This record gives sequence, structure tokens and C-alpha cells, in this order.
Amino acid sequence: VKIFAPNIEQRDVVNHLKGSPTEEKRNVLVESARLARGNIQDLAELKADEFDAVIFPGGFGVAKNLCSWAVDGKNCTVNEHVNSTLQAFHSAKKPIGLCCISPVLAAKVFPGCEVTVGQDKNVDGRFPDAETASAIAELGCKHICKNVNESHVDKANKIVTTCAFMCKAPLHEIFDGIGTMVQEVLKLA
Repeated sequence: VKIFAPNIEQRDVVNHLKGSPTEEKRNVLVESARLARGNIQDLAELKADEFDAVIFPGGFGVAKNLCSWAVDGKNCTVNEHVNSTLQAFHSAKKPIGLCCISPVLAAKVFPGCEVTVGQDKNVDGRFPDAETASAIAELGCKHICKNVNESHVDKANKIVTTCAFMCKAPLHEIFDGIGTMVQEVLKLA
């Protein structure tokens, strides 16, 4: 297992205690190295032929730095190295795992694919970002409704997705969903 991140400036830096942006500037690769305890490489160096699969985590880092979804929604652009990584694994018929908001990367890069970000309606207030499913459909992809502890496998494209924090759920349910996504990716590898 190796960890990669793009060597780019973050769109913004958030003070998570206050929930507001700061004037501070940070580099995505440097910040990712802090979280990964230094064991990380520039995404530009990733070679798909050296790996059996790729998994992208989610969160605002994806929506703000790996693509511009947080600002542009379905009209977003995808970072060139993220796009080329996804294309390389897809072309090599190697599995791609995506969780939380990162399934929008596949929806943007692979028209016609199937993904899940949970539900397409805000069921019991647990899916406040349910409109993301509609945006995915508008991109020409099929959104599959799944519970937080489940994942969806697009067998034709070898794309496995789960909603993770797109659902307001207890951490153990989110953990279970991410676990099923990882297991399904490994089965396809």
C-alpha cells in the first residue's frame, strides 16, 4: 500500500475548531504527508502498472482540491493527475474504490458509470447532500441508492463506491460501508 497526493496548493485552509477559512496557505502533498506521517508520494509519480487497485478517500479535500465540485458542482474540473490516474486504472481494467464525495470523480471522468453517494432523497435527515445524486444523473451516470453500511459495484467499469460521510450516521456504520468498499475492490483486484 502506498499513499499519494497531488503537489498543489490547497483551495483554502479551514480552522476546524471555528469552521471558517483562514488566510493560511498549505500544500496538499505536505498536508497529506502530515496526516500520513510522511509516508507519501506525489500523485504525478503514481504508475498504475505497479498497483492492483486504487482507492480515493472523500471529504472536502476531494471536493476542493482533487476537483472543483465544492464550487462548481457538476460543472467541476478534475485535477489533471487525478484524471490521468483514474484513466490509467480504468484502461488497465484495474478496480477503483471511491467513498464519500469522491464518486463524483468517476461520474465526471467516466460518463455512463454507476456510483453511489447514498440516497437520492434526504431520508430521515440523514442525507443532507442528496441532490448530489441528481447531479450525478445529470452527468449521464446512474446513481444507485445504498445505505451507509453498503457499497455498490459497477462491474462493467470495476468501480466500487460507498457514501461514507455523505450520510449522517454513527461512525461504526460509516466504517462498515468503507469496509465493504475495500473488500469489493480487493475481490476485483
